[in-house]
Amino acid sequence: MADTHQHAEKAMHETTSGLRRNSDPALEPEHQHTHGHLHHAPGVAPANDVIYTKGTGIPMHKHTDGADSGTPPYYSEEEKPQPGILAQHDVEGQSEYRSSFRTFYDGPGRLIVHAFFFLLFTGWWIASLILHRNDKNWIIPFLVWLCVVLRIIFWHVPSRYASNAIRSGWKHTAVMVYDRIPPKWRTPAGAFVTIAAMLVGSFVTKESVNNTRGNRAISLLGMAIILFGFWATSAHRSRVNWRTVIGGMLAQYVIGLFVLRTGAGYSIFRFVADRAGDLLGFAKDGVIFLTDKDTAALPWFFIGVIPAIIFFISLVQVLYYIGFIQWFIQKFATFVFWALGVSGAEAVVAAATPFIGQGESAMLVRPFVAHMTNAEIHQILTCGFATISGSVLVGYIGLGLNKEALVSSCIMSIPASLAISKLRYPETEETLTAGRVVIPDDDEHKAENFLHAFANGAWLGIKIGGTIVASLLCIIAVVGLINGLLTWWGHYLNINKPELTLQTILGYILFPVAFLLGVPQNKHELLSVGRLIAEKIITNEYNAFHALTTDAAYADLSPRTQLIATYALCGFGNIGSLGIQIGILSQLAPARAGDVSRLAFSALVSGVFSTLTSAAVADEASEPTSTVVLTSPENRFVDLRILLPPDGAAKLSDAPSPSTPLPSHPDFSDPSC
Repeated sequence: MADTHQHAEKAMHETTSGLRRNSDPALEPEHQHTHGHLHHAPGVAPANDVIYTKGTGIPMHKHTDGADSGTPPYYSEEEKPQPGILAQHDVEGQSEYRSSFRTFYDGPGRLIVHAFFFLLFTGWWIASLILHRNDKNWIIPFLVWLCVVLRIIFWHVPSRYASNAIRSGWKHTAVMVYDRIPPKWRTPAGAFVTIAAMLVGSFVTKESVNNTRGNRAISLLGMAIILFGFWATSAHRSRVNWRTVIGGMLAQYVIGLFVLRTGAGYSIFRFVADRAGDLLGFAKDGVIFLTDKDTAALPWFFIGVIPAIIFFISLVQVLYYIGFIQWFIQKFATFVFWALGVSGAEAVVAAATPFIGQGESAMLVRPFVAHMTNAEIHQILTCGFATISGSVLVGYIGLGLNKEALVSSCIMSIPASLAISKLRYPETEETLTAGRVVIPDDDEHKAENFLHAFANGAWLGIKIGGTIVASLLCIIAVVGLINGLLTWWGHYLNINKPELTLQTILGYILFPVAFLLGVPQNKHELLSVGRLIAEKIITNEYNAFHALTTDAAYADLSPRTQLIATYALCGFGNIGSLGIQIGILSQLAPARAGDVSRLAFSALVSGVFSTLTSAAVADEASEPTSTVVLTSPENRFVDLRILLPPDGAAKLSDAPSPSTPLPSHPDFSDPSC
């Protein structure tokens, strides 16, 4: 062991070609070590295991932009520097004291425990097939059973037997084609495939009165202008990783087609969103205990959102204690770095945000926040602004809004946020989770057992919740102050209808943006969509949706405009969320609060336009048949199925969906409501 430490101290920290050397001590081999593997027996543990780093808790780690670096980074898994000779330490969260159960489990008891759980879940699965063969779905119990069985199997059997076969098949198919393309033509070839896919998908569908190929061409032009604008204003244009940009935009379009044109795509993503909402909803039981059912049902941010955040943070702490999060990040980081060239921490937050929300998703990578590069922080902020969470999705669907539009927009905006954020703020430094994973050991929150981890999470959740409340209060108050001063000033210039506010000013600024999204070329409709987007940015998306479905000024919008507006409003990109994200990340890493605040506005703009690109893609990918939300004279939602054939004769089905009265306040939990 002494020799191991000596070699570790002599190891040098190499840097990936094209990236500026990161001065973060977490990447120095002398600070790195590995823990005993939590998910495999010692004989079958993978060679490229998760790496931990210790002794890096410096007061302030300042990341620079690396503007003086040379050529753009070439992301390649083979070029990722390998760690030095690392010291072997105990399993994370384990002290010198070992309980009798732990001693038994580390010995022959492991096989007994694994056999018990295998028989338990197998019996449960078989019983479910027999007892509910006629009234319940068999797929979900089977998938649960399969996950448990595979987890047990791969503790004892190396996973490389399965992964090597997949890797071999990929190597002899796609890699062979890729290798035949000259390196200098690979990026143009990827861009050509992406553009071709969008053109074919946009123009093969039949035309309708409100969905012509000319309108779709305008949407494509709008996407191109948005991407060019972010490249032109990029922090480091020469450092843009076009693999991330091209892959992100292609993924957005493919996901849009999958969700909008297939029932399976919609069902899959809706199921995941529902389950995420159910998970966060269990926090309501705790609120009922502390108050009562009537209080817990109040549509208050303090009652509906803060408890869910505290509860989820506690769960994440437990998942870190048992090692699940570390394992998931390591696997996910390897795949996403190979596919898109982004770090694992960025990918985990991006994948989780549509389902659990902008605040909770950042908790999944809590140990990394203090060591993140500025580009990573910018991306995490961007994806939080670009979409909405599962709990809000359920609430909006319950109000009668377009289900397909809401579900697809949640998912489509995430790959777009990766592309746009990396255009606006490219990566210039080596990261802790690009290809291989280096996890900072967190002594402050290290737990001795399950209950200790849960209690640590509850305490951290209280601190984060308090920061969110204070940030929201102050930021929303400042917006009200500015609007009050503008209105007062405008009255002396006879600007009264509409009053001079931030929403009014921004609505006119967004007039050309509405045109580029494909809104019909009508002054009233273009200005209406611009005002709705402005309302969403200044206040929140609920107020904008409320206006879209109840305000008489928007009642005569065409079905196409309503569809585009629904997509354009489906995101947390507003000033209130700005306070939430600054509060959460600043609390997770106080030393990086300055970086977070400096990057937040740029990320807000990037997130808003990521959502808008989803609106443009929806306009291109949607079929002439679409569900549109209108309002009846009684101010109740009516869901009309509108079929717009090529001859322009609209056929309306007069069977309304169950009408839902519009509440005076949102009755669902979301940070931006």
